[in-house]
Amino acid sequence: MSTQKRLSLLLVLTFLAALSMACIVTLPFSAGAHHAAETSPQANPLPTVPALGSPPAATPPATSGNPALTQNAPSLETRLIDLYRTVSPGVVAIRVYASQGNGQGSGFVYDKQGHIVTNLHVVDGADKIEVDFLDGQKYWAHVVGTDPDSDLAVIQVEDAPAEALHPLPLTDSDKVQVGQIAVAFGNPFGLKGTMTVGVVSARGRTLPSEHEAQQGGYFTAGDVIQTDAPINPGNSGGPLVDLKGEVIGINRAIRTTNMTAFGEPSNSGIGFAVPSNIVRRVVPALIKTGHYDYPYLGISSIDDLTLADVEQLHLPQTTGAYVVSVVPGSPADQAGVHGAVPLSERSSDESLPPGGDLIVAVDGRPVREFNDLLHYLFQYTRPGDTITLTVLRDGKKINLQLTLGKRPR
Repeated sequence: MSTQKRLSLLLVLTFLAALSMACIVTLPFSAGAHHAAETSPQANPLPTVPALGSPPAATPPATSGNPALTQNAPSLETRLIDLYRTVSPGVVAIRVYASQGNGQGSGFVYDKQGHIVTNLHVVDGADKIEVDFLDGQKYWAHVVGTDPDSDLAVIQVEDAPAEALHPLPLTDSDKVQVGQIAVAFGNPFGLKGTMTVGVVSARGRTLPSEHEAQQGGYFTAGDVIQTDAPINPGNSGGPLVDLKGEVIGINRAIRTTNMTAFGEPSNSGIGFAVPSNIVRRVVPALIKTGHYDYPYLGISSIDDLTLADVEQLHLPQTTGAYVVSVVPGSPADQAGVHGAVPLSERSSDESLPPGGDLIVAVDGRPVREFNDLLHYLFQYTRPGDTITLTVLRDGKKINLQLTLGKRPR
């Protein structure tokens, strides 16, 4: 992919299908390209901040691995059967009635007050929302709050008795490890009560959010979990759980070149989920105020520098988040962060413009790539916090104090 194409991914949401490339599909409706433009969480306290880029813990969590290998433990098959019986009562099918056309998706019960967590793109534009439980009970629901940055929404069922509500617990997604079993619940293609099994394929992916920036393009949703558990249209908003039945993420999108006979995207083994720690921060705010404010820097960045890029820019190392541009008047601008080019002076030249800062640490924690910075901001900071960015500029290491703002709405 050319440097210009990678730069354009920073600012615009393009349709990869038109380029005959794999596409990120926001289920069940829209498709768009992956890009990296800067952006930022249940009232439960979050874990102590680990060092960014630190290796996985030597001891895997109790939920990972094949329990059938443990002597006298129940077989994996038995655990999955029990898991379905435990989790499925808390998973719902969502039907959306809208003037632009009806749709469907999934969700799960968050609390005994009838709050349901799903994706924003599932309920966006809805005139009426129907929530169907696995036991056949159906209730109308209304939107409580939405967050376009994480593509999350909270709806609330009306008149549902407490005994019908089976909340699912959230786990600490920072402890999720690549290779552990991941189980997706939802209603793919309208098939209620479906469970599919895979593994956590990767952590720390980025996706375009549903939040359009004032300068053009879209803000970035970071810290996303990748899984190969089969996810298809209708799975959006459903939970991705571990073998203990705790939610590790919310199924949001797939990357695919496969289409059904009806033109719908189908699974190709690459699915994406909003991590549970984002849900733990965002959802309580959506219930309380209807929105969530993300910390804001005001930069656009390259998060995947090639070796050719590093040599061309004469950078002293291959890791870090290279600042392409800085939004005028933003917190980054006020702190003195240097972008390669002003936002208003982008060129169609194929070369990556020199002169930008290389962010190598935040509050003393290494930044290997742009997503490390996003992870730290999203999980451990709020608007108004002051952070220290360590940048490399002209071969020198500089510390910049920056007070975070709120993402513009």
